[in-house]
Amino acid sequence: MRVIVNQLEYELPVQSVVTDALALINAKPPYAVAVNLQFVPKHQHSAFSLNENDQIEVIAPVTGG
Repeated sequence: MRVIVNQLEYELPVQSVVTDALALINAKPPYAVAVNLQFVPKHQHSAFSLNENDQIEVIAPVTGG
């Protein structure tokens, strides 16, 4: 199935979850995840099912002041 991760198109198997998308892009913590603009808490990453054409944003924290 086709998903968009940080504005790039990827293919994932049907029935994939957020952790599959994170592995695909080799995401390194810390980060926050949103699917279709909905925040997904870390404890739900392994259970949050993805669908065709989902828009996933993986956002790293910004430090400074």
